[in-house]
Amino acid sequence: MSGDTTGKYRHRSVLPFEAAPAEVRLLRRSVAAQLAQWGVPHAVEEAELVVTELATNVIKHVGEGASATLILEWDRERLRVEMHDRSSSVPALGAAGCGDECGRGLHLLSALAADWGTALTAVGKSVWCEIAASAGGACRRVERAVRMLRSYQGIGDSSLFTHVSRGDVALRESAVELIADLLHWTTANGHDPDDILDQAQTHFEAETGVAA
Repeated sequence: MSGDTTGKYRHRSVLPFEAAPAEVRLLRRSVAAQLAQWGVPHAVEEAELVVTELATNVIKHVGEGASATLILEWDRERLRVEMHDRSSSVPALGAAGCGDECGRGLHLLSALAADWGTALTAVGKSVWCEIAASAGGACRRVERAVRMLRSYQGIGDSSLFTHVSRGDVALRESAVELIADLLHWTTANGHDPDDILDQAQTHFEAETGVAA
């Protein structure tokens, strides 16, 4: 795994892998190590979430054991993540309230990423997204949370903080549903929900200086 100057991006890393739960964990570790090497450790958390979602979708919708390739590209301002597989079936962003797991996963992806999309390739398709690579703080986390919750409700994300209080009850309900879904995902991928919640609480306390 190495970085090199390519096009508009300063660094590029290509990671072939096999679509399997054990490989997803290794892929996350490789992504974290690569970003640390590039000097953008603050983007690791978002990148790991995006990579996990993209790789999990390959397992679910292309097939376990399928060959896929993850490409990371970084240009100081943006981190681009591309997942390539051999299926020509392009996922669609459906209504957040529908029961489509893929659609729900894409809502999560669109909320985390600054931009994202899909493209057909010569051998299949790619799903890509771009993450802001600059260091952020609590404000960026709040913006991201509101964007995700509004997306979860199927609400447009323009003017994120406009009249938020009017939809506070609905946003709270969406927050509960989102956390519950994330805990289901955590369990399905072999992780301990309590451990994940403890880690999230630790991150929150470290960033805000407020102890529970």
